[in-house]
Amino acid sequence: MTHGAGPAPLVRVEGLVKHFARERRWFGLGPPAARVRAVDGVSFAIAPGETLGLVGESGCGKSTLARAVVRLIEPDAGRVTVAGEDVLALRPRALRALRRRMQIVFQDPAGALDPRLTVRAALAEPLAIHRLARGAEAARRVAALLEEVGLDADLARRYPHELSGGQRQRVGIARALAVEPQFLVLDEPVSALDVSVAAQVLNLLAELQRRRRLTYLFIAHDLAVVKHIADRVAVMYLGKIVEAGPAAALYAAPRHPYTAALLAAAPVPDPGAPRRRLVLPGEAPSPLAPPPGCPFHPRCPHPKKDARCRTDPPALREVAPGHAAACHWAEEPA
Repeated sequence: MTHGAGPAPLVRVEGLVKHFARERRWFGLGPPAARVRAVDGVSFAIAPGETLGLVGESGCGKSTLARAVVRLIEPDAGRVTVAGEDVLALRPRALRALRRRMQIVFQDPAGALDPRLTVRAALAEPLAIHRLARGAEAARRVAALLEEVGLDADLARRYPHELSGGQRQRVGIARALAVEPQFLVLDEPVSALDVSVAAQVLNLLAELQRRRRLTYLFIAHDLAVVKHIADRVAVMYLGKIVEAGPAAALYAAPRHPYTAALLAAAPVPDPGAPRRRLVLPGEAPSPLAPPPGCPFHPRCPHPKKDARCRTDPPALREVAPGHAAACHWAEEPA
């Protein structure tokens, strides 16, 4: 998937692959039995100041992709560049320097924070690691970060277990911002929060992006959440991107049946409003043994589905300006 006309991408991912060996060994003997294709040749680009929303069911490979992009895990193949630097080719010292420019906010705010550190210590730690501030200057920066994410400075003395879920996630965002990055990977940052708290965090992220000119990869399983923050949306299924395009176009006229099914399943404010239900048969295939042809064909409700869908993997191709889909019938709205 390529980015349309405009500024050069800040982030470019090309052919990213990450497979995991699933071992079935008897007393440690024997080869790995199979490989889980968590990320299977994913490509995308994100322009400076843009938000790309990455959507898909649980288990489709979104979080693995997030960690591979910032090199928290090592991909098996592919290329990732951030601000022109090849992330996967950097040695540890150079990678640490680049980490100032790219940070990640995790899904579970409780698990992402060290329970032994106060909020002040958690926010001061990246400042010390990157030699940005110590002592009084670090304390001043911590107070400013808390204020920026909408928290009272008095919370600096507290431990994570003394905070609410929303407060912990704001601390996680503040920690990511401490080193003044350009690019944030947001791995389901509101999925563990109540609806009202999630809305506040989404508004905060939008304001931070405007103020700091940040670039986001926003990962979620809920298309309704992504709709409010993403400029473009990519839909992931079984380790691959099956549709990507401008948010408005994708929501108005999805070109892949899986995207249409996700949109049909999204809740609406008025439960009495007429809507078309689209129920997919069966369950997502195992990434240990993806089906031949189109990976979605066992569940696909498309009326024109035929033998080609079962044998020929469809390429992700542009079907409208900036809008691509991996479906043999993508020229027609799903």
